[in-house]
Amino acid sequence: MGCSLQNFRISIKSFELVFIKLDFRVSFGVEVLEMMLVTPRRLTNNSTGGRVTEFILVGIPGFQRWQHWLSVPLAPLLFVAVMANITLVFTIYREQNLHEPMYYFLFKLALVDLALSLVTTPKILAMFWFDLRSISPAGCFAQMFFVHCLLGSESGVFVAMAFDRYFAICSPLRYTSVLTNVLVGKVMAVITVRSLVCTVPLPLFAARLHYCSDPYVRHSFCANLAVVKLACDDISLSSIYQLAIAWSMLGGDLIMIFLSYCLILHAVLKLRTEGAASKAFSTCISHLILILFFYSTLIVLALTNKSESEIITDMAIVLNVLHLIVPPALNPIVYGVRTKEINHGIRKQFSYRS
Repeated sequence: MGCSLQNFRISIKSFELVFIKLDFRVSFGVEVLEMMLVTPRRLTNNSTGGRVTEFILVGIPGFQRWQHWLSVPLAPLLFVAVMANITLVFTIYREQNLHEPMYYFLFKLALVDLALSLVTTPKILAMFWFDLRSISPAGCFAQMFFVHCLLGSESGVFVAMAFDRYFAICSPLRYTSVLTNVLVGKVMAVITVRSLVCTVPLPLFAARLHYCSDPYVRHSFCANLAVVKLACDDISLSSIYQLAIAWSMLGGDLIMIFLSYCLILHAVLKLRTEGAASKAFSTCISHLILILFFYSTLIVLALTNKSESEIITDMAIVLNVLHLIVPPALNPIVYGVRTKEINHGIRKQFSYRS
């Protein structure tokens, strides 16, 4: 009896050892499985954040409490830009007297300004008014492309207009023979193609980058440098390319405009006819006002881009937003008021319609 009881106890202990070993193996297996499946997932989510499905526009990072007040000037400026440029395009298209090289360039400038004002400002107003901050990656890269392409086109139009004024003042007898409609068409085509070719790599470089878990773009729109800073990859290529294009294309345009106006000034000072100099300057002053605002703003933005001061960075964002809407609103007004032919054409169209 004692022997059988002892054997029974040994059997129970053997089963206990078996269950302990089995439990250990199961527990160890579960832990290994968790390490294999859960840990890599956590590492992936925490280290790379997966793939960003949308970007969030912050607006003006340091001025978020009052940034909605920026919509007070933006909304009327958008209305003026849209209506004034549509009016200018319609007037030049309808008036046969305005079918000349100078007004063709103004027509191109009005189209560029109209598109530029509609690419970013409505989204900025929606963000300020309704807190609609999210934008898809495709929409963000598209906005990035159009902003840079249109700015390049506007710079090219300013160069064409500068040389138009040069021929009109320095070689008035050759003006119609040199600046033919065919040449004007080719110049505008070159301006468009140049902007497209130089701008296409920017969104392509940005789209190829892998973006971390932080989707917050510290800007009011999808500016290239503000977006690519969110990438986990090396952004040297994208940054260098943008700076190279900005300084070569826009800087080259500014140099050509400066040279053309130096030649104009030299020719004007030679004029002996009374009132000829003042008349020549009068035809150029509108162009100079717009060029001064356009390029001075770009230079300030370029110089403040690398600033580490948050206040300077926030002010640069405000200046960048205004730069995308003020010139489109200012250009048609300045030319419409100071150019008699355009002013007369607008009056004629409105009186005819009424």
